[in-house]
Amino acid sequence: MTIDRAGLAQFLRHRREALGPADVGLPAGQRRRTAGLRREEVALLSHMSTDYYSRLEQERGPQPSEQMVASIAQGLHLSLAERDHLYRLAGHTPPAPGAGGEHITPGMLRIFDRLGDTPAEIVTEVGETLRQTDLGVALTGDLVGLRGPQRSIGYRWFADPAARRLYHPDDHDFLSRMFASGLRGLVALRGPGSRPAELADLLLATSAEFRAVWDLHEVGVRPREVKRFVHPELGDLELACQTLVDPASSHSLLVYTAVPGSESHDKLRLLSVIAAPSGA
Repeated sequence: MTIDRAGLAQFLRHRREALGPADVGLPAGQRRRTAGLRREEVALLSHMSTDYYSRLEQERGPQPSEQMVASIAQGLHLSLAERDHLYRLAGHTPPAPGAGGEHITPGMLRIFDRLGDTPAEIVTEVGETLRQTDLGVALTGDLVGLRGPQRSIGYRWFADPAARRLYHPDDHDFLSRMFASGLRGLVALRGPGSRPAELADLLLATSAEFRAVWDLHEVGVRPREVKRFVHPELGDLELACQTLVDPASSHSLLVYTAVPGSESHDKLRLLSVIAAPSGA
């Protein structure tokens, strides 16, 4: 496919001008002379330089890679249809439809952007964390920066003993069954060659515990509403986990809360101190 520089530039400008800071979780700041986001704000949201993004709007520069297109689509909070259109304008074939993608839909992002005072994360169906609030990072550590199969919590559970330290020891056996059950269901749903099947094959080859639990052929073991964490600084926390599922992408928004007046509720307040940047 050939890049449509004029069409790409026009589409980017139109989508940028249609968004305000509040739409993408940014502070309003000083009064703006024109409507919409600034180019530097889109560049920041897309994890690229302002110069690189500006050249695209000016019909200049090299053809953006698929990775760059994906970053821009996420930064501009595009819908899946708009994301696919952007890929075509940039001269690329859009990602195949179905689960497994990492593009977060605008509706899910709008909800997530309003959870700044709550531990929350957006995860894929195999438990790969795509976004975390600051309190989410303070609760579980930085999970967005993980790479390879380690991104999946189910894989980490069986492959990395350190992954279990965050969870109450009395829940470990149940969580092993739950992760294996969930992966088995996804393998059946997505089929051979899928991301879930790849993770299952890796664990079958490397983890004796996973093989033992896998051989139970359990399906439908659902997460408990209350999760018991063991935080390295705050100790035990009992948190309710509410889940919002986006059927368009199979992503889930996990929000962690505590019963008001409980010890865990008080500890969540302390978590905000841990999450605060140094010098804030």
